[in-house]
Amino acid sequence: DFSDYGIPLEIAPRLSCTDPEANRLITSMMPVVLTDTNLVTTALKWDLDYLSKHFGNGDCTVYESDSVIFKYYDDAKVKEHRLKNFSPPTRRREMKMGQFVERLKNAGRTKYYLQQAMNETVGPNIVLDFLGFNWEWVTRQQKQNGWGPLTSNLLLVATEGNITPTHYDEQQNFFAQLRGHKRFLLFSPDQYKCLYPHPVWHPHDRQSQVDLASRDLDHFPLAAQLHGWEAILGPGDVLYLPMYWWHQVESAPCCGYTVSINFW
Repeated sequence: DFSDYGIPLEIAPRLSCTDPEANRLITSMMPVVLTDTNLVTTALKWDLDYLSKHFGNGDCTVYESDSVIFKYYDDAKVKEHRLKNFSPPTRRREMKMGQFVERLKNAGRTKYYLQQAMNETVGPNIVLDFLGFNWEWVTRQQKQNGWGPLTSNLLLVATEGNITPTHYDEQQNFFAQLRGHKRFLLFSPDQYKCLYPHPVWHPHDRQSQVDLASRDLDHFPLAAQLHGWEAILGPGDVLYLPMYWWHQVESAPCCGYTVSINFW
C-alpha cells in the first residue's frame, strides 16, 4: 500500500478518452487519468528482459540512491554557483541497458532509477513498438489544445518504492504506465506558497522544500493547508499532467519494478 501522509486528497477523475468530460478537463488544464487511449499498447510488453535484449547499445542515464528518495538536481547550477556545500542526493551513472537490468535484479539495498530519453540508439524492435504508439491521438490532443509538439519521450524504470519528491515541470505531459503501478500526488499551481519552492538559482529549482511525509510545520507552516489529488496508474493508463502542476511520483512498494514513458 502507498503511504498516507494525512493530506486531504481527492481522487483524480478516471475517464475514457472518448468522454467529452475528459477533453474538457484537458482543455481546462486539469489532471485526468485516461483508461483507453491505446497510446502505448505496443510497449506493454517492455519488461526487464525485453528491454535488455532490444533497447540497443547506447548509454542510459541511471541514478543511484541509498534511500527511496530521488530528488532532481541541476548539476549546471551546482557548478555555476560553485556550491561547495551542496551534496547531490543521488549518484548519476551512464551504463548500457543490460548493465542496468543486472544491477536492478541484484540491487540489494541500493535503489536505481533509469531516466533515459528515447533516441536514435534504440534497437529495431523498440523502434517498431514506438512507431506503433497511438500518435494520431497525441497529435490530435496537441492540435486541439494549441500545444507545441509532444515529441520528447523519457523512459523511466524504477526500483519498487522509489519516490520522486514534489516538483513541477514546464511542459504539458501525457504520462503512460507500462509495468507495475505508480501513484501521483497532485497539487494545483496556486498552492506554491504551501510548497515552499527552492530558490530559482538553487540546484533543486522547481522542487518543493516540503517533505510530504513529515511536512515540518515549524519551518513550513503553510504546508498544513495543502490539499490535492491522488491518481494511481496501472499498465495502459495515461495521466494528463498539466504543466506547472506540482506532483510527487511514487512507485508502488513491495510490488516489483515499474516502467513508464512520458510524452512532452
